[in-house]
Amino acid sequence: MSAERQRVDGFGGLEDGLRQASDWYLWGPYVSERQWGTVREDYSADGQAWDYLPHDHARSRAYRWGEDGLAGFCDVEQRLCLGLALWNGRDPILKERTFGLTGAQGNHGEDVKEYWWYLDAVPSHAWNRWRYHYPQRPFPYEDLIEVNGRRGKHDPEYELLDTGVFDDDRYWITEVWYAKADPTDILMTVRVTNAGPAADIVHVLPTAWFRNTWSWDSDAARPVLAGAGSSAITAEHPFLGSLELLAGPAPDGTSPLPLFCENETNEARLFGAAPVTPYPKDGINDHVVSGAPTVNPDERGTKCAFWYRLTIAPGETAELRLRLRPAAAPSTSSAGAGAQGGERAAAALGSGFDQVVQQRRAEADEFYHELTPGPASPDEAMVMRQAFAGLLWGKQMYNYDVARWLDGDPTQPVPPAERKNGRNARWRNFDSFDLMSMPDKWEYPWFAAWDLAFHCVALAHVDPAFAKYQLILLCREWFQNPNGALPAYEWDFGDVNPPVQAWAALEVFAIDGGRDLDFLSRVFDKLLLNFAWWVNREDAGGRNVFEGGFLGLDNIGPIDRSHLPVSGVLEQSDATGWMAFYAIAMAAIAGVLQRSGQRPAVDLVIKFLEHYAAITAAMDDQGLWDDADGLYYDRLLTPDGTAVPLKYRSMGGVIPMLSAAVIDEGWITESLTVGKQFAGLLRRHGLTDPDKMDDQDLIRGKPGSRHMLLSVVGLDRLEKICGKLFDPGDFLSPYGLRALSAYHRDHPYVLEVEGLTATVDYEPAESTTDMFGGNSNWRGPLWFPLNYLVVSVLERYYQFFGDELTIEYPAGSGHRMPLDVIALDLQDRLISLFTVGPDGRRPCFGWVERLQHDPAWKENLLFNEYFHGDNGAGLGASHQTGWTGLIADIIRRRHGAVTSTSDLIGGFTEQARP
Repeated sequence: MSAERQRVDGFGGLEDGLRQASDWYLWGPYVSERQWGTVREDYSADGQAWDYLPHDHARSRAYRWGEDGLAGFCDVEQRLCLGLALWNGRDPILKERTFGLTGAQGNHGEDVKEYWWYLDAVPSHAWNRWRYHYPQRPFPYEDLIEVNGRRGKHDPEYELLDTGVFDDDRYWITEVWYAKADPTDILMTVRVTNAGPAADIVHVLPTAWFRNTWSWDSDAARPVLAGAGSSAITAEHPFLGSLELLAGPAPDGTSPLPLFCENETNEARLFGAAPVTPYPKDGINDHVVSGAPTVNPDERGTKCAFWYRLTIAPGETAELRLRLRPAAAPSTSSAGAGAQGGERAAAALGSGFDQVVQQRRAEADEFYHELTPGPASPDEAMVMRQAFAGLLWGKQMYNYDVARWLDGDPTQPVPPAERKNGRNARWRNFDSFDLMSMPDKWEYPWFAAWDLAFHCVALAHVDPAFAKYQLILLCREWFQNPNGALPAYEWDFGDVNPPVQAWAALEVFAIDGGRDLDFLSRVFDKLLLNFAWWVNREDAGGRNVFEGGFLGLDNIGPIDRSHLPVSGVLEQSDATGWMAFYAIAMAAIAGVLQRSGQRPAVDLVIKFLEHYAAITAAMDDQGLWDDADGLYYDRLLTPDGTAVPLKYRSMGGVIPMLSAAVIDEGWITESLTVGKQFAGLLRRHGLTDPDKMDDQDLIRGKPGSRHMLLSVVGLDRLEKICGKLFDPGDFLSPYGLRALSAYHRDHPYVLEVEGLTATVDYEPAESTTDMFGGNSNWRGPLWFPLNYLVVSVLERYYQFFGDELTIEYPAGSGHRMPLDVIALDLQDRLISLFTVGPDGRRPCFGWVERLQHDPAWKENLLFNEYFHGDNGAGLGASHQTGWTGLIADIIRRRHGAVTSTSDLIGGFTEQARP
């Protein structure tokens, strides 16, 4: 076992969360890429979060709920942060955080306009590597805003590379490495390379600051950072204790200049009010850029930086070293303190520093060597490693107490009255102060419930304890609403995401080796409440046909499904399919708990089989299936009783296919004994007579140990759905499955009802509709979550039928293939998005030639939110390693490194037999 695996296996359990985790979790990359423009920081009356705290305010305003920065690293409670600021001598401000456009500024919604990468990380964060390309020319802030502002939804986005700011390679390649000597001894290496053709000057300011925890309560203690000579800073904090930050000299031997200010709002700049301090949060910025007297000459404050001014020749690299660790014993005199600081820095940053960095990097290599399947190519191994790195860098300390946010702080103005009935007002129980996996730390620096489930499946390969912790956390009483609902995402906790948590829990349990039955039992109990909420709240007619609304697929349909623009009720094929998916996953968990001897759960298995049977019958009876088209469709029920099918070809109509599982003969017997809905389902399939079971295609095995395939769609419908799904003219692209059929490219779907006309057409890239904002793009691109689930269900079908069942693939080719071969091909298509193809290009980089061919760029991968439906170019959020990080799981599964969940559950069944 590698040293890294031993560290993370030290996770002590879930009862008290990270308080029982290994000490190696105490420091990590838990700082957001963007805190400005978030709901948490919005105290406006109208809820316009982007406008209340814009990028221009970020350098000057103390945040209430969290911090952001470049290459951010902090303690587990984000008390003390490390990060990086840069200045090219030409910009109007320091580069302290990545810049991007707000939802209103971007022609396709919010959009970061920077280039940075998460190149490496391990679960303990004993080794992390981050890279950023910073222009030497003035950063084109206004140009990006103005040009994107002139572009419409039919135009491409105007990116930073398009501005010409990187022409002639005039930029700085900046890397930050973090290595830990022990859990609280943090080594920071900053390497800056001049990629340009001429020598130039860059200002590098490694920065430390305390999150502002003292401005919101009248009696809160204030920590302090203080100078201890040119090479050392001391940090005193009531919870962290005494620490020291040591800085080495520049390559020319000169010492950096320590600068100090306060992490306090610049009231004068922002509001024209009397200043709280002459050295506010932007004091270091103003001093470096314009020479303002805004840093404390007494070298004390709550924010500090070491100011290096480096002249670097073309192609040369300057390396800086810093070290944060528990403080040594203080000297008795200030002169002695300065001398000791220099001596300590020299000793702490010398050969021992090199040894730690080399050792941690070697341990990371060993860790990923163990994870990489033997048949994987070097390119696939790199893709897998960077995907895992992005997931691990994607952890963030997420702090949001909704009741406190609604009511305000004792020392601050009372929030507007409108908030009492506004966003998240019904979620006063929500109180997060924990580490969470983010979808994207710039575009989506807040958790999203269904995203998180997929994150956990990928994270389980490298850090199963953290993955389990995330699934439990979402169901804790300070997250889950008292009515059983799970919070969806920060902009609207009350919205509804697909109920995929039970499926994810089973997958994480299986990836972890099927050992942690306590985890499975615990998450099952919590999800019982959520399942009941779905049944009670999202089935208006009591017919087991579900609504749900948004369901994470944003603008996939012609109308806003969360806020219907017409009267009536929308019965959703995807919501109903998801509930069948939920029921079968809960039945499987209950079956594992029963068969393993963990707890009696026979009644619960039968309960969820009953729900499954009722939903299956409803999908048959309520007219959601269209036999001619071979897809499920939503139905709009108008007040006069008219049922209007919404016949657009989307992945929403495929979701019922995902509900497939295998049960053994014992559960069939139990269900027949109970004699309720599931028994009725068996009777409809002619499966009530054990002596005649062998005549049915849905039964396999020897009498007494037979297995039955449960599937909402049935074999006849499966063939028809696959006919659409695997048709290149419909869903099948060279790189996976589209969210909307390409059929609508030439045949737009038009809905006309109650005077409303709405249209859906195929849009393989960014959407042209405003529904759900500019970043809603489910009308044609490839999305990983549904591709992943389709591959998974094909594998389950194959495990039951083997080579007996074949499907034409691609549709129209005349070639029939077993489902495992089809699943492998779909996996290969998804993997090929990231790997270099025969033409020497990575499809995910699209038409951007610098990304395709420049040696300084081409092996730095981005994991986009979604991908062009025709050419595979990465689109949307550029660092959504969250669910796109599933590619790491896919690479491992593609090469046989993962035991399937079905096999693991079958193993429990075998163990239970006499």
